[in-house]
Amino acid sequence: MKYGTLYAYWTHEWTGDYKYFAKKAADIGFDILEISAGDLLKMSDCELDELKALTKDLGIKITSNIGPAKKYDVGSSDASVRADGVKFLSDIMKKMDRLDSRSIVGVMYTYWPNDFTDLDKDAIWARAVESVKKLGGVAGDLGIDFCLEVVNRFETHILNTAEEGVRFCRDVDMPAVKLLLDTFHMNIEEDNLPDAFRTAGKLLGHVHVGEGNRRLPGVGHLPWAEMGAALREIGFDGNVVMEPFVTTGGKVGEDIKVWRDLSGGATPEQMDRDIKASLEFLRGKFEA
Repeated sequence: MKYGTLYAYWTHEWTGDYKYFAKKAADIGFDILEISAGDLLKMSDCELDELKALTKDLGIKITSNIGPAKKYDVGSSDASVRADGVKFLSDIMKKMDRLDSRSIVGVMYTYWPNDFTDLDKDAIWARAVESVKKLGGVAGDLGIDFCLEVVNRFETHILNTAEEGVRFCRDVDMPAVKLLLDTFHMNIEEDNLPDAFRTAGKLLGHVHVGEGNRRLPGVGHLPWAEMGAALREIGFDGNVVMEPFVTTGGKVGEDIKVWRDLSGGATPEQMDRDIKASLEFLRGKFEA
């Protein structure tokens, strides 16, 4: 397994200086930096080439994370919105190909965060399957894993459990389309966290990790050793990316609903030490 973190651990906005964060992640010992996929559309070819060269020198991979806005909802009842969503995500994947980022992850079967104005799940599901089939074709042609994130009931009503994610992927039936399971969301929705990984099996393409309150792995109650055993049992050898959100403020704090400081008043230097300790903890549990 390869281990990484989302850059937003250190920021309050859904953007950042990815060259700076790539160096920081590499110094801490990560294999992966996960970035905001939408930012790639704002970057020139020169900027993409510079980031690619830097990450190659650092020995670090880039994965790309997206929660599309409602105007790009590929499950929308409006055909033009669905078409815009397919184009938006396809354009991102073309930028990813230049960057050599080989995994796009997120709630790409609908929009995020959901406002629950349309509750016809079956109709949304059917439309989303057809859109994701198209996106799976683009991803496959580019050699990119298109990993659909299963999230909790407060953020969407479409894919809430590993079982639903598996059923959706089977309906799409495209090799590049896989699942992303996130321990934070799993802790809300799944009866048994290790069994959720077993349910996903070979369809599991990406894992997000964090405690039940979105703090760093290792400071809460989740069964990390048991989840690691389940991942080894299914032969998972993919990306394990931390998605910790511990500070208030900005669009990140608003969207993730971080209303109190979860860092313990940590300084920037202490936050770096904390995430390094969490990485060592996670490797110990998952590689045992």
